[in-house]
Amino acid sequence: MAERRPNILIFFTDQQRWDTVGVYGSPLGLTPNIDALAKEGTIFNLAFTNQPVCAPARGCIFTGQYATTHKVWRNGLGLKAEDDTLAHCLKKAGYEVGYIGKWHLSPDELGPGYVPPEYRAGFEDYWEVANLLEFTSHPYDTNLYDKDGNLIHIDGYRVDALTERVINFIEKPHNSPFFLVVSYLEPHHQNDMNRFVAPQGYRERYANPFVPYDLRPFPGDWQEQLPDYYGCIARLDECFGRIVETLKNKGIFEDTIIVFLSDHGCHFRTRNTEYKRSCHESSTRIPLIIYGPGFNRSLVIPELVSLVDIAPTLLDAVGLPIPEVMQGKSVIPLLNRETKSWRNEVFIQISESCVARAIRTERWKYCVIAEDKDGWLDSESDTYIEYQLYDLYADPYELINLAGRRDYKDIASELKERLLNRIEEIEGKRPKILDRKFYP
Repeated sequence: MAERRPNILIFFTDQQRWDTVGVYGSPLGLTPNIDALAKEGTIFNLAFTNQPVCAPARGCIFTGQYATTHKVWRNGLGLKAEDDTLAHCLKKAGYEVGYIGKWHLSPDELGPGYVPPEYRAGFEDYWEVANLLEFTSHPYDTNLYDKDGNLIHIDGYRVDALTERVINFIEKPHNSPFFLVVSYLEPHHQNDMNRFVAPQGYRERYANPFVPYDLRPFPGDWQEQLPDYYGCIARLDECFGRIVETLKNKGIFEDTIIVFLSDHGCHFRTRNTEYKRSCHESSTRIPLIIYGPGFNRSLVIPELVSLVDIAPTLLDAVGLPIPEVMQGKSVIPLLNRETKSWRNEVFIQISESCVARAIRTERWKYCVIAEDKDGWLDSESDTYIEYQLYDLYADPYELINLAGRRDYKDIASELKERLLNRIEEIEGKRPKILDRKFYP
């Protein structure tokens, strides 16, 4: 009999900065449970979203494709993927596939709650979901929908409510390996309250907290919001610990690949008028930690990886072929330190706030913008202009924009060519990028 493949559990948070996690340098002690697993597993030190907004980022994770390929290039569009998603591939290999929490890949016109089967991207076995959890629930009042559209109402803090559903799932009998995603709303803000909401007593715990250096020079709303934001993350970590304990009690902990990640970061209105949708590290850099069979190496990966690499990596990790339609790459070679063929850069598409494209290398961040396009109506452009250039070695908090400066013309030219190559490869067309000139 063939050896049973490991379970896969994705613990997925929303809008969580990478630097809130202890192993990434947070001094606050918010994540002891996540840190404990990270030290035994694999930490990806430079992990990024490919699209810093909720729905497109989620599409990137589950399809292994960039947003303009999977077609959910902004919020409100539906992912109608009939085959070759991560869930489809695992289901065909005998996995029980399930999803709990926020989805955000069904069209807006179908409402914030129930998601029809054709918009579930292959998650067909276990389904307790709200498409827009932020609009069907509040921090102490959670509403999900099962696969038949029946309401599941849960009292208590929302992070705890979803965690209870995960524990219920794990404790059920399973005749085959499972793939389960739990997608929390926290630490994303509660939209209709215009604030982040920590569990009772946790805001007070983190009053007057450490402030990340990239936020300090700018007004934004971090002064008011950080205590709740940190409180949300502390509770998420506690629930992460509860899930790990449940896996241990069930005797399947060592047979489960656990992925911890977020869809994008949060700049607290310091870079534009809301919380993400910019090229900055605070918006695009994410935590990514994987524990379990094949990953327990106490390893820190320095190469750049991104959300489109998640699906191919997990398929590779359980011995399944990677569909040709996936644009990401498996990171398994990096674990074996086979790095020569790794393209050490990340391509980022930005929508809604603007139409922009960016490339992030080990040292540089280079972003171009289409000034005549509408980020809600236009997915791409034939012409961009240089917008932002940051030297992340000299300026890790991205406080000095070098775009258009004479001294950096050669660097900008090299990055422009690299970005054009990525756009052509991924989007199928080679636009113009105009120089930004601040000097004659």
